[in-house]
Amino acid sequence: MKILGRHLVVELSQCNRSQLDDLDFLERCMNEAVRCSGATRVRSVFHRYNPQGVSGVVVIAESHCSIHTWPEYGYAAVDFFTCGKDVDPYRALESLRTALKAGDVQVREVKRGIPSDNDEFISHKSMCFDDSKAASTV
Repeated sequence: MKILGRHLVVELSQCNRSQLDDLDFLERCMNEAVRCSGATRVRSVFHRYNPQGVSGVVVIAESHCSIHTWPEYGYAAVDFFTCGKDVDPYRALESLRTALKAGDVQVREVKRGIPSDNDEFISHKSMCFDDSKAASTV
């Protein structure tokens, strides 16, 4: 496979329930996880549900990181999808696992890319730009 990126599909359980319902805390944790991975943060969007639960995504130049929480079960579903080999999604995972005090972590790694006879990472660099400048040119 010509590997364009790695996608970690993560199940975090036995987490601190109150933290799983705290939008501001989760957004800080996800942004810190992105920083720890070496990725370039572009933007984050988070939403709190009524009566409980939070969903959020941090868009990174190298793809995205997302979280969906079920505080009533002490559970969070997390995805870290990173393009190229310069970003380490496992460092992001460790940062988030520690912050949420997860008692159990299940991880599946999926290599994303183009089928071929041998595994090789394809370098990929995204260009980041200021959205406010882009909006004025549309």
